[in-house]
Amino acid sequence: MLDSTVAAFVPPSIPMRTLLPQPTLVDQVYEAILSEITEGKYGLETRLIQEDLAESLGVSRQPVQQALLLLRDHGLLRDAPGRGLMVAPLDQGFMRNLYEVRGMLDGLAAAKAAERGRDIAATEGPAFIARGRAAVRSRSVARMIVADMDFHFFLYGLSDNPLIAELSEPHWSYLRRVMGEVLLRAEPPADIWDQHEAILQAVIAGDAPEAERESRRHITVASDILATQMKVHQQTRGAGDKAALRTVRPRR
Repeated sequence: MLDSTVAAFVPPSIPMRTLLPQPTLVDQVYEAILSEITEGKYGLETRLIQEDLAESLGVSRQPVQQALLLLRDHGLLRDAPGRGLMVAPLDQGFMRNLYEVRGMLDGLAAAKAAERGRDIAATEGPAFIARGRAAVRSRSVARMIVADMDFHFFLYGLSDNPLIAELSEPHWSYLRRVMGEVLLRAEPPADIWDQHEAILQAVIAGDAPEAERESRRHITVASDILATQMKVHQQTRGAGDKAALRTVRPRR
C-alpha cells in the first residue's frame, strides 16, 4: 500500500495562492515510484511492469499507467525492449542545461529573499539548516533530498515571487533523480550545508548581491560535483562491461 508520508508530500514552501490541492492517486503513485528510483531501488536494467507495481502499491493499473507515462515524459523512464519501462540513464547535456537555468532562478530567489524576507529568514531559517545537517548525519538519501528541497522552496517562498517556484517545480523530479544518483555513489559534499548557511546568512543580512552570489556558487559547485561523479561512474561501468565481455567470450 502507499505510505502515508507519500500521500502527504507537497513541496513545503511553495507560495499558496488559495489552498493547495490534495494529491491525486496518480500523484501519489508518481511520488512513490520516483522515491524508489531516487533511493536506488530500481536499477537501469530493472523493468517496471504495471501489474507488478499496481499489486505492490495496492492500486489499480490505471493510475500506475498514468504515473509511468508522466515519469517517461519527464525523462526519468524510457521504453524497455519488448514490454514495460526502465529507468533512463542521466543525460549529461540536459543536466548541464538544467543546472544553468537553476543557477539563475535560485540566484534570483536568494536575492529577492534578502530584499523581502530577511525577518522570516532569521526566525525560521536556522531550523532548515539544522534539519539538513541532521539528514546528512543520518545518511538517509531520502532525508537528505527532502531537506535540500525544503531549504530551496523556503527561499522561493521568501522571494515573494510565486513564478520562481512555479518555473522551478517541474524540474525537481529530475533534480531529485540526479541528487539520488550522486548520494548513492559518493559521500555527500562535506560543506553542502555550510553553503546553504552562507546563503541564509546573506539573506538575513539583507545583502541581495551576496545572497545571489552564494546561491549561484552553490549551484555551480553542485553541478561540478555531479559532472565528476557521473564521469567516474561511466568509466567504472565501462570497465565492468568490458570485463564482463571478456568473461563470457567463448573459447576458440
